[in-house]
Amino acid sequence: MLSQYLYISTAPTLSRDEVDAILATSARNNPAREITGLLLYNGRNFLQLIEGEEEALVALMLRITEDPRHSGITLLDRRAIEERSCPDWAMKRVLIAESIASRREMLERELPEGIAPEVRKMIVNFAVLN
Repeated sequence: MLSQYLYISTAPTLSRDEVDAILATSARNNPAREITGLLLYNGRNFLQLIEGEEEALVALMLRITEDPRHSGITLLDRRAIEERSCPDWAMKRVLIAESIASRREMLERELPEGIAPEVRKMIVNFAVLN
């Protein structure tokens, strides 16, 4: 069964290089686990959408909760899905524009069409409020 999780966490001390290393590790490991998704980082919080088989996502969430680089992990949404929203993204970093005014427009362009409207709203709100 395919599932999709959306979570937020706090990681206020990560450098850009550390975030890049997390993305590189995800891009290397996720294809073998058949996990896809996207990641936003605003300098203090991650918001990540991951999708794949339920068993693989549970294992990944366990690794994430044990990772000392971030804390306060909160699952915002968990759902069964018919098909992936991010089928071609082993883990895509969606950049948040510097200008708050342009963030919504940029995200609407970047986010995949298949993301459920309520999940899309949480992602956009995360970016706009930070």
